[in-house]
Amino acid sequence: MSTPGIPFALPAENRELSPYTGYTRAHWEAAADGLLEAAWRWATPGGALLDLPGRPSRSGVRSDGLEGYARTFLAAGFRIAGAGGKDPQGLLERYASGLTAGTRTPGRDDTESWPLVLDHQIQGQPMVESASVALGLSLTRPWLWDRLDDSTQDRAERWLRGALTHIPAPNNWYLFPFTVASFLESAGRGDEVTARAMDRALELMETWYRGGGWYSDGDGQAYDHYNGWALHLYPVLHAHLTGDTALAARFGPRLREHLEGFSLLFGADGAPIHFGRSLTYRFAATAAVGAGAVTGNTPLSPGTSRRLISGSLRYFLDRGAVTDQGLLSLGWHGPHPATLQTYSGPASPYWASKAFVALLAPDDAPLWTATEEPSPSEGPDRVLALPAPGLLVQSTAADGIVRLHNHGSDHVRPHEGESAADNDPLYARHAYSTHTGPTAPANVADNHVAVEIGGVGSVRRRIHPLGAGHGDGWGWAASWHRPVFPSGPPMVPGLRVESVTVARGRHELRVHRVVGAPPGARLTLTGWATDTLLSELTGLYGWSEEDRVRAPEGTAYEPWVRVPRLSADVRGTAVFAALASLTATETPPASAVAEVDVSEGELEVRWVDGWVTSVAFSPLSVRGEERGRPAK
Repeated sequence: MSTPGIPFALPAENRELSPYTGYTRAHWEAAADGLLEAAWRWATPGGALLDLPGRPSRSGVRSDGLEGYARTFLAAGFRIAGAGGKDPQGLLERYASGLTAGTRTPGRDDTESWPLVLDHQIQGQPMVESASVALGLSLTRPWLWDRLDDSTQDRAERWLRGALTHIPAPNNWYLFPFTVASFLESAGRGDEVTARAMDRALELMETWYRGGGWYSDGDGQAYDHYNGWALHLYPVLHAHLTGDTALAARFGPRLREHLEGFSLLFGADGAPIHFGRSLTYRFAATAAVGAGAVTGNTPLSPGTSRRLISGSLRYFLDRGAVTDQGLLSLGWHGPHPATLQTYSGPASPYWASKAFVALLAPDDAPLWTATEEPSPSEGPDRVLALPAPGLLVQSTAADGIVRLHNHGSDHVRPHEGESAADNDPLYARHAYSTHTGPTAPANVADNHVAVEIGGVGSVRRRIHPLGAGHGDGWGWAASWHRPVFPSGPPMVPGLRVESVTVARGRHELRVHRVVGAPPGARLTLTGWATDTLLSELTGLYGWSEEDRVRAPEGTAYEPWVRVPRLSADVRGTAVFAALASLTATETPPASAVAEVDVSEGELEVRWVDGWVTSVAFSPLSVRGEERGRPAK
């Protein structure tokens, strides 16, 4: 069946089994088949490199070609393993041929040879792809690896071992040699080197685990989609594929706990939260959901799990993620340069293949046979604090929008200074959602508080979490940061901004205390960037001016947006409060608040329904009460 906007055939919808998405296991198989067939049109004669069209990454076209082979091999591996080795497209022969050709003379500048795996700072990208090759081989071992001749196996092992003897980047990259070692050991080729690589990765995983099912992606505070599609996925899959019950007992419960909160980060339309790097991987965001369903490490019902994974897959297929050539584009819906990083190349989006881990559940598994159930964001309005990563999640059923308030994730490594030149809109903003994206660096920043000195506005780099919590229908998160400036003095002595977000229903109470502002300084606060939804930002205390600023470069969701903005003079220590909202309805958010008082350093907001929110600094205190009675 032809689907508008998708250049390959999908089965007819099944709204009886899947009332929310219409997608079944057959749709997942057809999507994998269509994406793989389109990508293989760009293969070299021997099949070692898939040189997809598009701008090259910083690693160069040969590395990009390896990436095309390796990342599509993931999709093929999940597809074939989930079908018990059935391979109607003849993919096993193609990937076996590519493995043979690519490892015959690695490092040579010819048509087929793969680049060598070296240290991450020298020629790092092949190490990433070695893990995908190894995982593909693990998944298809009875039908591919075990049928290769000894010399081909030996050459492939030598190439893979480059990942074990070179230095990974100091983050999730340590799971790449881990995955290579896992395969080699399962194939009877393990030794002290493979054991050491696995032990090192597992040691680091313990230092990066922050509790509540969340890892930091390396030392520091980087919490993003890498939690699901890397930090949880690799060890859980290793345990599942190798029968390692000890690691399953360690990592399985963490995945289950992660999914308790992460499952809320998908909008009712299937969109994942637009936050963090590598967003061009798109529906890879569901990899943890699929892995949880396959291994049984999930708090979600099978119907809810399928609602999430199919909702995300369909969201992107319906919105132009696949080009008319059948390829995944570099971007979000369609091509979008601001979503990308310098390491992104034409085949990078095929890390989305990780979503096909769900196909490891057989066709008679509850994941595929249960009737779809609503996703968590389609239930009652929710506010959920995630104290470990310093995040606050807010969802509203009326419009299916999920918002993420960021008071803990900054992607600044411990050894790095706070330079405004490294400002990253995908981490620095105070809030993100499933329906809006951050504005581009050259435009006005959305969801941002800035101190302006001499006409130069500050940026937010290192975030210092102050806590997070939630009650019945409301929650809060808080942090502080030192404003840094792109020109003039990089910092102002003694200047800091303390920020508190209180979410309740669709409303966001944003409270900021500025400390140490010099004479002549101004403070600005912006809201959500959109021109199709209703974005409101109303000053409650301390603000003197308001306007709307155009952002003509748009976002990943809209080609042109406007951003509401508040501003005021600030000197010394001062408190500011505003009410923000992002919604598809048109009720003015200011009507929700009846009165605001500030007394003895405490700001008290009285809502029209009798609820009272109190925020104090030094020490930080956030309370919610109903007409003077503590909330449950």
